[in-house]
Amino acid sequence: MDILLQQIINGLVQGSVYALVALGYTMVYGILGLINFAHGEVVMVGAMVALSITQVLAGYALPPMVVLLISLLVASMVCMALGYGIERIAYRPLRNAPRLAPLITAIGVSIVLQNLAMIIWGRAYHAFPPLLPDSPHIIAGAIINEVQIAIILVAVVMMTGLLLLIHRTRLGRAMRAVAENPAIAALMGVNINAVISITFMLGSALAAVAGIMVAANYGIVHYYMGSILGLKAFTAAVLGGIGNLRGAMLGGVLLGLIESLGAGYIGDLSGGFFGSNYQDVFAFFVLIAVLVLRPSGLLGERVAERA
Repeated sequence: MDILLQQIINGLVQGSVYALVALGYTMVYGILGLINFAHGEVVMVGAMVALSITQVLAGYALPPMVVLLISLLVASMVCMALGYGIERIAYRPLRNAPRLAPLITAIGVSIVLQNLAMIIWGRAYHAFPPLLPDSPHIIAGAIINEVQIAIILVAVVMMTGLLLLIHRTRLGRAMRAVAENPAIAALMGVNINAVISITFMLGSALAAVAGIMVAANYGIVHYYMGSILGLKAFTAAVLGGIGNLRGAMLGGVLLGLIESLGAGYIGDLSGGFFGSNYQDVFAFFVLIAVLVLRPSGLLGERVAERA
């Protein structure tokens, strides 16, 4: 029982990260019908920028929590600027182009960001400093530390805040209007370009937070860390129903649980033939199964989120 609970805790932590990243995918898709495959690299940039800030502040003897908050703020601002730049330079000129053109561009932007990160921060793995207490707490035999608790709580707060933004604010109404029908929204006075840019910036801010979560949880960052994470988050968005905010959250948590439980029990189920190092395979098994059995995802595909 303690093993099952431990795997559930691990799955919730991992799923919280997937959910935050998946929100970025589903927000952009809901408004533009575009899969932003460069989103995983924005996560990586957020983690790398946070690492650089912690290194700069290391000589000032600041409290770790202050360093973490400053790193989070700077990383979010940098990623928001990056998201705006990606939309403005790479995607806006192709808004009326055939769907294949933005897709190829997204892959190209992803490769460019990876190589820029490699040039700036190098190819090596970097240790991320422990900015939160790592004290373990034992719950019915399972262990959870304060970093993992913080990851789950921050994810819940940010996802709740995003839902309130979408459904309770003027900006949220504008975003839902653009997702429903851009032409009609423009006739009603909505600035389409501004709404799309803000959507990219919000998704990029969530990506920065997710990047710092991953860095704090595993203690390492590197230039390629966003690639697999981005693909898994995309799988989570498809699982929940891409274009649906609640679906992205549900898909992220479910994918984290599936991966964790699969990694914990695959050895026993396969007689030791497979080990926990095969956990990445589960995400893509899930993607194939969803595309075959329910392409619209668990909560169905909705072009716009309605109040």
